[in-house]
Amino acid sequence: MLEYRIDRRSGVATYLQIVQQTKQALRLGLLEPGDKLPAAREVVEATAVNPNTVLKAYRELEREGLVEAQRGLGTFVRRSLGTASGDSPLRAELAEWARRARADGLERDDVAAFFTAVLDEYFENIREGQ
Repeated sequence: MLEYRIDRRSGVATYLQIVQQTKQALRLGLLEPGDKLPAAREVVEATAVNPNTVLKAYRELEREGLVEAQRGLGTFVRRSLGTASGDSPLRAELAEWARRARADGLERDDVAAFFTAVLDEYFENIREGQ
């Protein structure tokens, strides 16, 4: 089951963290159409956030057509995102790269900066047809 992790120091609104983590789970295939999201009450108990925050996140996901609330039953995934797989060889390579970066003394923010720069460079070139 999906477990949300809230970083109160990130500067990202809590409901957006829930939305982003749900989308990441959808992209990685950890959530698939028909799967049930944790009940708002369960998320509140696990993360100590306001119930309205969880409901706002779920409404946003529903507005985007990713989930569907079924009265009295819960909130269910309607569609997936992306084609990435949680057990992809690419993920294993990335995990090894992250392990090496950490062993070389890089902090999480350093690794994120490197990765974001490479993503931006590569995907910008793709958009420009290069």
